[in-house]
Amino acid sequence: MAIVAQTSKFGSYGRPVLAWGVALMFFFPIFWMVLTSFKTDADAVKPEFLIWFTPTLDNYLNMTENYDYWRFAKNSVISAVLATGFTLFVGIPCAYAMAFNPSRATKDVLMWMLSTKMLPAAAVLYPMTFLAKGLGLFDTHFLIILVLSLINLPIVVWMLFTYFKEIPKDIIEAGKMDGVNTWGEIKEILIPLAWGGIASTGLLCFIFCWNEAYWTVRLTTTEAATLSKLIEGNRAPEGLFFGRLSAVSTAAVGPIVVLGWFCQKQLVQGLTFGAVK
Repeated sequence: MAIVAQTSKFGSYGRPVLAWGVALMFFFPIFWMVLTSFKTDADAVKPEFLIWFTPTLDNYLNMTENYDYWRFAKNSVISAVLATGFTLFVGIPCAYAMAFNPSRATKDVLMWMLSTKMLPAAAVLYPMTFLAKGLGLFDTHFLIILVLSLINLPIVVWMLFTYFKEIPKDIIEAGKMDGVNTWGEIKEILIPLAWGGIASTGLLCFIFCWNEAYWTVRLTTTEAATLSKLIEGNRAPEGLFFGRLSAVSTAAVGPIVVLGWFCQKQLVQGLTFGAVK
């Protein structure tokens, strides 16, 4: 009885404390980044200015006035929104075909698509760069949207495939008997029934596109450069400007954190149900 009571007591107090400890551990880098963004570059590297310092907005003013933050932010929004839309436009019919009209090669195709995520990005960097420059697509929105769509398409298809498999096939067959064509099945039957799964998949795809740094930094210079390029630009031969770098990083992370906070229910649904089943 004593052991059971101790176990119950640990479950009542120990687990919440442990959960809060893990949460604070993950939150601390964000807190430190935001705190550092209000320091000068000199104060940011001084250990005596860990907590007590005179806050300043100079880093944010410098970011908007001298670094043209809003142009980079606009490019990030354009790239993430259009890439997410295009990925869903291609992924929904693809997942529909694999879920309701499977063939012997369906599993092999799904595994092949998933295997493309295992390819190191650095292995195809130079071919991609030479091809983009040869076609005149380097540093264009079209190239970034296309690359973001292709690297996220396997995940989107896999998640949508698992969602669509949960829909009874009899509903789709009933639509066929009523004379509904393939596009009508997708538009009138499939999308309304799987709207929650499609929304959570689209939200995750948008976050992945927004956070993508490797390709957006290396395939852009000025015209199509996103916030990742702006963050990377705060590195100089003299070193890192931690105050300015933290301000730019906070401004880049802020919108996606706010979006994730308001859409956390859909995010949890997408990460647990769609990615596991």
